Amino acid sequence: MAKMWAGRTDGVTDRVADDFNASIHFDCRMYREDIAGSMAHAAMLGKQGIITPKEAEILRAGLAGILADLESGALAFDYTAEDIHMFVEAELTARLGEVGKKLHTARSRNDQVALDLRLLLRREMDEISASLRELLSVLADLAEKHAATIMPGYTHLQRAQPITFGHYLMAYASMIARDLSRYADARARMNLSPIGSCALAGTTYDTDRAFEARELSFDGVMGNSLDGVSDRDFCLEFLSASSILMTHLSRLAEELILYSSWEFSFIELSDAYTTGSSIMPQKKNSDMAELIRGKTGRVFGDMVAMFTILKGLPLAYNKDMQEDKERVFDTVDTVKACLDVLTPMLATMTVKEKNMRAAAAGGFINATDLADYLVTKGMPFRSAYKIAGELVAYCIANKTTLEELPLAVYQSYSDLFDEGVFAAIDLDACVERRCSEGGTSPKSVRAQVNALKNFLGE
Repeated sequence: MAKMWAGRTDGVTDRVADDFNASIHFDCRMYREDIAGSMAHAAMLGKQGIITPKEAEILRAGLAGILADLESGALAFDYTAEDIHMFVEAELTARLGEVGKKLHTARSRNDQVALDLRLLLRREMDEISASLRELLSVLADLAEKHAATIMPGYTHLQRAQPITFGHYLMAYASMIARDLSRYADARARMNLSPIGSCALAGTTYDTDRAFEARELSFDGVMGNSLDGVSDRDFCLEFLSASSILMTHLSRLAEELILYSSWEFSFIELSDAYTTGSSIMPQKKNSDMAELIRGKTGRVFGDMVAMFTILKGLPLAYNKDMQEDKERVFDTVDTVKACLDVLTPMLATMTVKEKNMRAAAAGGFINATDLADYLVTKGMPFRSAYKIAGELVAYCIANKTTLEELPLAVYQSYSDLFDEGVFAAIDLDACVERRCSEGGTSPKSVRAQVNALKNFLGE
């Protein structure tokens, strides 16, 4: 394909250099955005009298035809084109002749690619946000169902205190809700139009940037043309928000893997989201969760690569910035794929409530409640803590539990103990009493679920 930029040079480059320079193989993904941006630009040119209204309509009709042909498969991408912008413009010129050459008036590929990427990322972020809302809805339903399902809570991966499975799920729901907010914040800053910045200095034509921005549903225009073409903060924000999201998904995936193992057996993942072994017939592997955990590294890598690409670039546009799209596209695809499998995997898993309860009954996770019982009798907490620890050591030495100890043993450590100690260390009571805001009591968990549902309804 002839180079649109031929003139200063003869436009002939080595084939290897052509392949190295081209981005059509991946930026063809932005064809809808490129055509939408061009249609808005043609409308602005016609409105301002830079081209005639009739020429503007011809251009818009030609672009609509290209879009329809690409969507139907009647037109294929020409991978000898340098990029999607050159492909569309060349196809338009081939169809319309001299009128097609007028489309690029008062713009540059520099502001055009910045526009296309913002349009595409805005749409993709909206789709990711919709998927996050679905995930939150599943978490809310599960948490409500298991608001009173007792399980051990862990610190240092050691049994610590009794909690409910609903409380556990709402911890992840809280993280995902923050992720949703981060995407919304990033989208708001991203939703400004760079078109009209041209190559870097603006244009001598009497353009109406605000009109073009409104046509494309932007909130306004970028206020500096140098910034308009060189800014990729919106990519960094998207990649950063996605990296934090993937951290949360990876942590959840890790616990799904642990909790579905024989050693825990708290949950069982549906056969639809597990695989088997080629040699060990008993195996049921949580491969989908493992892949979510593994793919997190891809997103981290994309973010670091993007920061590295930008860190030393002078203003304004540099060809290095062509590397932004593959980083962004890979993260978009990875995040969407992980959410597409995680949400139904959670919705279809089996929760083994009896196993959770049995695990909570071991490990002395009511020892803090034992100490708190003595505090209610007037003993200072640190003294109560010591006695509770000594009683745990006694139980371990005698292969028994706090619930099974005779009252006489308790009273040998402190005369403050009475029959009420057994009610105080009952697991259900331990959970019920943790009714502070955000706590693990069923009442508190249901309040958290209601708050989440209100958040989703806003």
